[in-house]
Amino acid sequence: MRFAILTGIVAVSGLSQGMLLPLLAMLLDENGVSSSVNGAHAAALYIGVLTISPFLERPLRRYGYRLLILLGGFIVICSLILFPLFPSLFFWLVLRFAIGIGDHMLHFATQTWITDFSLPTERGRRLSLYGWAFGLGFTIGPLLASLASVEKALPFYLAALLSFAGWIGVFWLPNEKPKPLERSSSAAGRFIGAWKQAWPALLLPFAYGFLEAAVHSIFPLYALRERMSAEQIAFILPCFSLGGIIFQLPLGALSDRFGRREIITGALLAGAGCFLIALTVGASTVGLAACLFTAGMFTGSLFSLGIAYMTDLLPKELLPAGNLLCGMLYSLGSMTGPPLAGSVVDLSARAFFLAVSAVLLVPAICLVSRREQETAA
Repeated sequence: MRFAILTGIVAVSGLSQGMLLPLLAMLLDENGVSSSVNGAHAAALYIGVLTISPFLERPLRRYGYRLLILLGGFIVICSLILFPLFPSLFFWLVLRFAIGIGDHMLHFATQTWITDFSLPTERGRRLSLYGWAFGLGFTIGPLLASLASVEKALPFYLAALLSFAGWIGVFWLPNEKPKPLERSSSAAGRFIGAWKQAWPALLLPFAYGFLEAAVHSIFPLYALRERMSAEQIAFILPCFSLGGIIFQLPLGALSDRFGRREIITGALLAGAGCFLIALTVGASTVGLAACLFTAGMFTGSLFSLGIAYMTDLLPKELLPAGNLLCGMLYSLGSMTGPPLAGSVVDLSARAFFLAVSAVLLVPAICLVSRREQETAA
């Protein structure tokens, strides 16, 4: 029941995020807000994640997982209710920032809790289900946003209602706390220690954040440069997310059986290969859809597999610090992906696929080099 409730909460969180991104972009555009300001406005969520991250480990250790989930969920629910009540550019910026804080509190506590109680032999599958639940909710979110055509406030209130239903379920869970620290250390020391021991795994959330944001934000620009229609883009783009949703659980199960590092390295190389193949298909709708779907199959699990691998590498007392680093690096990747990939497209449209392939090859090379170092030692 504990795992089911935590997974359900994450699914609802993904749904609310998937609803907010297109809905707020559409509403701001209707109000005459420029595309550049609209994009900068969306970054407020990730700024909220980065702002709150250094302050979450201590309350988690002191008050436990449940209280942090309840507080984060409360912030999200209140923010969703306030969006339609105060339709102001600045106030929506503040609410987006608050959503980033609340969502990160919720995700940090849930994923740390799952990594804490999951056995190594089932960790990959459980975290893949965690990632699958968020991805499924995120994919359904835009459908909820479409209800704004009936009443602009309706998607916000429905998302708040679903979030409240998941929030109530948390009260049924026993409160637990992370393993106490064996020796006194500063927060900075724990972050440094987690990075030193698990840096190859921590590169994966950054790569996934970069890739996900770049594909969803910049691939449409590449397609327009190739003179593709809006209908073609609308057909191709969801293929990436669909591939990730379908293959989340199989990749997690394979990592439990054959080893986390081997499966992750293979997935990174296969994903990079798919994007390189996309260079050769030009403006073919079927070809690009197939390439993005296959790339999503191999790379859509990078975040959950990265958390599982990080958990393999760290002692339990460093799991909160490691999970915080995962969230921070994912946010950094999501913030840097669109501007860097966009700059590449400005130079050459097809260089987009070279850029995302390079981002996948870097952690693959690091994983291979670390294995050779460990073998030599």
